[in-house]
Amino acid sequence: MTPSDEAQRIDKWLWHTRFVKTRGLAQKLVVAGKVRVGGDKVTTPSRKVRISDVLTIALERQVKIVEVTALPDRRGPFSEAQTCYKDLTPPQTRLPKHETLTQPGDKSRRPTKQERRKLLELKHNSMDLSD
Repeated sequence: MTPSDEAQRIDKWLWHTRFVKTRGLAQKLVVAGKVRVGGDKVTTPSRKVRISDVLTIALERQVKIVEVTALPDRRGPFSEAQTCYKDLTPPQTRLPKHETLTQPGDKSRRPTKQERRKLLELKHNSMDLSD
């Protein structure tokens, strides 16, 4: 690496490492205050990043925490981009696709049509008894 490669613009680094599709979107992400370097909010796309900087990036659906391990020269394939950072994002606790949040008889879900009919029948019968 040459001395000029020791730091790179943050918008260019985000684009090269494929966190965003275009450099313009990278600039908008930074200007909106969605990127932090070492815990400090960055609002200038020209801010330089260096190797070993820790970035927190608030993307559309998740927050990524990455450590800069290299400064890429180009926007190459995804496999090449992955070698430029170390992902420090804690694993999210997600349910496997085949599991659901609600089980039969669970009170946090809406009743089925069959269950609604039984409830209406119980209400109707209890009203007849109280008359």
